[in-house]
Amino acid sequence: MADTAGPEPIVASARPEGTLTRLMRRPLAVIGFVLIVVTVGAAVFAPWIAPFNPDDQMFDGLTLQGAPMPPGGKFLLGTDLLGRDLLSRILFGARTSLIIGLVANGAALTIGTVIGVTAGYFRGWLGAALMRFTDLMMAFPALLLAICLAAIFQPSLWIVAMVIAIVNWVQTARVLYTETTSLAEREFIAAEKTLGAGHIRILFRHILPHLVPMIIVWGTLGISTTVLLEATLSYLGVGVQPPTPSWGNIIFENQTYFQSAPWLVFFPGAAILLLALAFNLVGDALRDVLDPTQRGRD
Repeated sequence: MADTAGPEPIVASARPEGTLTRLMRRPLAVIGFVLIVVTVGAAVFAPWIAPFNPDDQMFDGLTLQGAPMPPGGKFLLGTDLLGRDLLSRILFGARTSLIIGLVANGAALTIGTVIGVTAGYFRGWLGAALMRFTDLMMAFPALLLAICLAAIFQPSLWIVAMVIAIVNWVQTARVLYTETTSLAEREFIAAEKTLGAGHIRILFRHILPHLVPMIIVWGTLGISTTVLLEATLSYLGVGVQPPTPSWGNIIFENQTYFQSAPWLVFFPGAAILLLALAFNLVGDALRDVLDPTQRGRD
């Protein structure tokens, strides 16, 4: 008898791997993620894990000659020029760097997204005006502009965050403007307009969802830039002011002991470097994972 059975059913292919799974397959991304988790944990639990109050000047925190104590013994990372425990100040300084990194970068990302998407979608005189303003802001060196703004206002944690946000939004706006302009010319956007969809619906239902991966990547990469800029401003004396610990002002306060007590510069400098590197590693990995053209290549 002839076989009357139909063709064998096609076995469904395996479901695409999730973003987190693909991210964890990248060793450098894992290293960056671990460094970020350790830094965030140190900042959150600093009041409980710091061996001393970061502002306390220890009676035994200086040598008989009045120099900082070297690392070891009671003071694991040594003391600074005032006899304060360096490890405690670095742990509390992580709070400053992360707060400014998240707040300033979040504000810069929001400003850049609003300006870039608005200019790219509406175009015309509004888009031209917004992008010429963006070009004007890009013409000023970011560090010089940040120093000028920080000098005008009274430096504090939130003022420094505001200043960094003001100078850091332009790159995001330029990138999102280009991507939004491309999306606005796609056929499905034209179809939505033909069906009578309003601008708000198109922006929030069709434009922004396509931009979310890019926004996440730029947000992650921007934190490292923000941390470095905050450290630079604090080192130059126009950032977070002592006695509030910041990795930048720790280096600024102790730079005169660079040769006799190099740990005062090395440890906070290493913290800045590792945190910036960690966010760069995670951001680069996210860019590859969230880019549709890279799927199936790793």
